[in-house]
Order: sequence, then structure tokens, then C-alpha cells
Amino acid sequence: MEQDAVAAVEDADSQLMYRIERPVYDEALIRSQLLKRIENSTTLGQRLAHQFRCSSKKAKAAALSFLPILTWLPSYPVKQYLFSDVVSGLSTGVVQLPQGLAYAMLAAVPPVYGLYSSFYPVLLYTFFGTSRHISIGTFAVISLMIGSVAVREAPDSMFYVLPANGSNMSAFVDVEARDARRVQVAVVLTTLVGIIQFVLGLLRFGFVAIYLTEPLVRGFTTAASVHVVISQLKYLLGVKTQRFGGPLSAIYSVKAVLYDITSTNVSTLILGLVCFIFLFVIKDLNERFKKKLPIPIPGEIIVVIVSTSVSYGMSLSDDYNVDVVGKIPTGLLPPTVPEFSLLPSLVTDSFAVAIVGFSMGISLAKTFALKHGYSVDGNQELIALGLCNFISSFFQTFAITCSMSRSLVQESTGGKTQIAGLLGSLMVLLVVVAIGFVFQPLPQTALAAIIMVNLLGMFKQFRDIPTLWRNSKIELAIWLVAFVASVLLGLDYGLLAAIAFAILTVIYRTQSPDSAILGHVPGTELYCDVDEYEEAAEYEGIKIFHYNSSIYFANSDLYVNALKEKTGVNPEHLQAVRKAQKKQKEKANGNHSFPMKMMSAQERGVTHEVLSYNNVEKEQGNGQLGDGHRESVSEEAVFLEPLSTVHSIILDWSPASFIDSVGAKAIKQVIKEYAAVDVRVVIAGCSRSLLSELDTLQFFHWGHDPRDGVPHRP
Repeated sequence: MEQDAVAAVEDADSQLMYRIERPVYDEALIRSQLLKRIENSTTLGQRLAHQFRCSSKKAKAAALSFLPILTWLPSYPVKQYLFSDVVSGLSTGVVQLPQGLAYAMLAAVPPVYGLYSSFYPVLLYTFFGTSRHISIGTFAVISLMIGSVAVREAPDSMFYVLPANGSNMSAFVDVEARDARRVQVAVVLTTLVGIIQFVLGLLRFGFVAIYLTEPLVRGFTTAASVHVVISQLKYLLGVKTQRFGGPLSAIYSVKAVLYDITSTNVSTLILGLVCFIFLFVIKDLNERFKKKLPIPIPGEIIVVIVSTSVSYGMSLSDDYNVDVVGKIPTGLLPPTVPEFSLLPSLVTDSFAVAIVGFSMGISLAKTFALKHGYSVDGNQELIALGLCNFISSFFQTFAITCSMSRSLVQESTGGKTQIAGLLGSLMVLLVVVAIGFVFQPLPQTALAAIIMVNLLGMFKQFRDIPTLWRNSKIELAIWLVAFVASVLLGLDYGLLAAIAFAILTVIYRTQSPDSAILGHVPGTELYCDVDEYEEAAEYEGIKIFHYNSSIYFANSDLYVNALKEKTGVNPEHLQAVRKAQKKQKEKANGNHSFPMKMMSAQERGVTHEVLSYNNVEKEQGNGQLGDGHRESVSEEAVFLEPLSTVHSIILDWSPASFIDSVGAKAIKQVIKEYAAVDVRVVIAGCSRSLLSELDTLQFFHWGHDPRDGVPHRP
């Protein structure tokens, strides 16, 4: 019987104890008497029929899942929520309008397409989304990723044309044709992004975002902010440079701006700096007094209105060569079919945009859901984003996700539901339909200032570096690799490199986990690392090996090596010692006429050999076994000292969650090797699922002695 004494409650006066008595169980007893598996009598056809059986309850659940608006709109509390949603919607719309214009520049399309992307997707998300607080629409990182693809597929070099009059003027870029082609690329990319997100949502692949770990996302978005700021330098300075894409594009862009910095437009620079400083001050005031201000000060819309007025009143475009937004068509475009012939070259980019967009959206949605006590469905969010991108792409939009800055405005101003987002999108619709022409004199340098100031919060993520240095060097490496790779290789290749590196760190952690020899802490049922805790004491002749990982093809050899190193028992060395002893004895008995008889006594826990009595007298260190009265031709069993002081090794598999065939073969082999040198290996702490895997792998064999090198049930 086993008696376990466990400390249950400890107070200032005494320690209460309780004692348990139960039989000592082994796996055979558990399976034969204590546990019985539930037999599944249903066939595959029955399970499929049950899965696809349609009922009114299932149909209602499917409808509510696909259209989450049906779960809250019928019971919408007008008196409690409507005023807050109206205030929040107006505040969000005021921010969404200038950001839509600005982020279109990042996407390398005319500004009006940013307004389209700020209306249609927001309208659709109201019906299909599960988050009540995120603001869907244009976002700097996604816009920049789209812009890099558009520039790659439609570079300026494709649209150089010669003057029609045959003069000696150099060729110039056909801006209208170039922008039309880039719009086609952005629209087709958005269509493909929507299809990918929708299909992944139907396949319940909402978990894919977990592969974008937080350090990876933060390093990636910080690098994207660097790209965004670099791309806006030419607009802030008013210089004319080519837009680069692909690896090292950030370096080429900075080089081009510095090369042409002498041609800086002073009027553009002054206006941009004034807008930048004003927005920075407003952001700081909003942050400092956010608890006292009923709504944030709308710095972006103030900059847009004032800079547009100044530009129109002073004729900045005509008199000072300040670049402005230009023509903004009035009204919405009719739906058109995307140019699907561009699809083959955009597949890789669309996957990157789809995953990054979903990752940004679901992370922010979960943050707000946790704060306000509701839940979001990752799979439905994928479906919602997919529908927003796919359907909207037929109306000439580019890919969207949630914006961190607008979402914070929508939530902090009291937004309760997506009615707030809907009202914000209606403000954008009003501008597109009725007053879009008002913003035609808007200077591009003002939009560049808006973009840069909105990304200042992203650069605060550099503060992660000292924190990660203290807490986790591996996560710091992920952050740095994501940042450096994305800055140097571009956002698409940088993301792939960061994900590959993050996966490699997981493999590294499973290949090089902590391992230890455990010892018993007297008076408790605790087993701790003997190298770390002085109270932990080993049992004589027994080694308990703990390895903090599962066992599979990538680490099975490392597991075996760590086992031999930690226990100090290497079967190969012991076998070599045994062979040397045997050879020495055979050599010493080479001149005798009677044969030397060898046999093992593993069942006694020691190694013995049968030697002639005369030969025993010559061996030192094996003990004196006989007297002079024995005959010289008689044989006597001489018991040798064990090759090792360790007779048993216990493998603690409590941390292991799975094992594959390679790992099982490695464990089988090491058990055989130890059995050959009289060391028994047993396994402890197996979970039921791990035992099932071992059964499937035919790890156990019945009817053999456990010391013959065949694995046995613990």
C-alpha cells in the first residue's frame, strides 16, 4: 500500500495534514479493472448525417452566426445607446475622412479611392462583424502593402510617353494611365484577399492568427511605420522622386530623397511642418486630458479644412507649385468586374495582406471584447472581412482592416455598437456624393503630416526591446528579425521571413528544452531538480530523468543524448568496459585446457561470469570466492561488481504531450541499450492520450521479461 502525506492548509499556528491510503496501480490493472473505453457504435454515415441534418434550430443558429447584427439590433436599447453611438459615429467620421484621403496615397491610388474604401466596407461590416467597437476602413500598414504591389506591377517606367508634337522635350509619365492601372492592381488584389479570408473563415481557420505572435506583429508594424514615414518624406518636402518597391526599397527611397533634397519646395515644407506640429500638440492634449474632454479634439479635420482654405485662398498650387489632391469625382462609381488576368502575379501578396489584415483586426477586436465583457468569433471575423473586401472591390476599393487610432476614438467617445461606424461611413458618403470637390485644393503635404503623426504611437513599440531583453531573449529575437527583415526586404518578404524565424524558434525550444535529474524532497511528494535545490535527494541506484518537451523526430536524438549525459550512465561506454574485461579474462585463460563459460545474471541486478577457480585467483578486485580445497578443474560462479551503481532509470513523461514513430523507436533502442548493461528503464507520468499513441505505435509488447530490452507498460 502507498501512503501519501500532503500539506493541505497552512496557517500561522500549525500545518494541517491528511493521509491517503490506496493500492499501487500499474497500467495493466488500470486497463483491466478500473477503466473501460466507451465504444463508439455510430458509423461514419450516421455521423455525417447528424452533422448535415437541417432543422429550424440549426437554420436559426446559422443565420445568427452569419449575420451577427440579428443578435443585437432587434433588442437595441435606443434610449441608452443611440446618443452615444451618434456622438461616437460623428467623431469617428471626422477622423475617417482625412485618413481615407491620406492612406490612398500610401496605396498608390488617387485619394478618392480612399473615400470609397472608407464607406462600402464599413457598411458591410455592420451586418457581418462580431466586434462592437473596432473601426473598419483604411489602415496605414495594409495601404502601404497594397501600394508596394501596385508600384511593382505598374511602375512609372511602363508609362513614359514622348511629346506628341515631336519636340526635343524628354519623355514624361502618363499619370492618368499609370493611376488607372494601379487602381486595377489594387482592386484585383483586394478581390483575392477577400476570397482568401472568406474561404479561410468557412474552413474555420480563424486560428491562423496565432502564428503571428505579438512580438512578430509589433516588430512588423514598427517596420511598416518606418516604410510609411520614408514614403511620405517626398510629399512633406515637395520633391519629385520615384516610388520604389521590393527589397531595399526603403534605402533606395531615402537615397533618392536625399539626392534631390536641394530641390525642396520651401512653401510645401513650411506648410507640412506647421500641420505636423499642430497635430502633434493636439494628439498630446487629447492624451493628457482624455478623461476631461467629452470627445477628442478633431485635429485631422481641422488640418484638412484650414490647409484646404489656405491653399485655395493663396493659390498654392498655381503660384507656389504645392502639390494638391486634385480632381475628386462627385458621386459613386458603378460596380465593375475586376481585371482577373492580373491574379496569377498577386497570389503571394494577397495571402500576406489577408493574414496581416485579419491579425490586426482580431487582436484589437479581442482587446475591446475583453474590456467590455462580450466575445468575438475569429472565424466569423474572417468571413466578415472577406465579404467586406470581396464585395467592395467591385466598387473600386482597396483592402481594409481595422484602424487602431479610429477604433480608439470610436470606443473612447462612447460607441456601443457598429451603429457608430455606420454613421461615420455615412459622413464619408456625404462628402463623396455632395462636397468632394471642396477638398480638391487640399495640399498633399498636409495629408503626409496626418499620416506621420498617426504613426507616432507605432514607434513607441521600440520600448518593447528592453522589456523583452529582460523577459525573453527568444521573443526579442523574433521582434528584431521581424523589424529588420521587413525594413530591408520589404513588407511581403519580411513577413514571410519573420514567420519562418518564429517557427524555427518553436523548433529550437522543443529541441533544446530544460532537462534535469529529479530528487525527492523529504516529507513531501515533491520531486525537484537536484542541481537547483539542495533539499532534493536522489534515491540510491535510481535516476529520475525529466525532459520538458514532447519526443518527436526533431529532438529524439537530443533526448537520448541528454538522458545519457544527465544520468551519467552511457551504455556504450559500459559495454566497452564489459568487452575489455571479457577480453582480458579470455586472454588470461588462454593457456588452460578447459573452456571458460560465460553467463549473465541480470535477474540479480549484477553481472556474473562463470570462470575457472584457478583463473579467479589471478583476478584482483572481483573478490575471493573459494578456498584451496576446490579442484582445479571445477567451475565456480564468480560475481563481479555491477558495471554501474545505477540499476534503474525513470523517465518522467509528464511534460510530454505527443510522441511520433521516430521518437518511439529512439526510446525502444535506448531501453535495449540500457538493458544490455543491467539498467532497467521505466516510464512514469504518461497521459492517457500519450499511452494511446504508444499503443498505436506498438511500443509495448507483452509476454517478455522487462530486462530483455523490450519495452513494457509502466
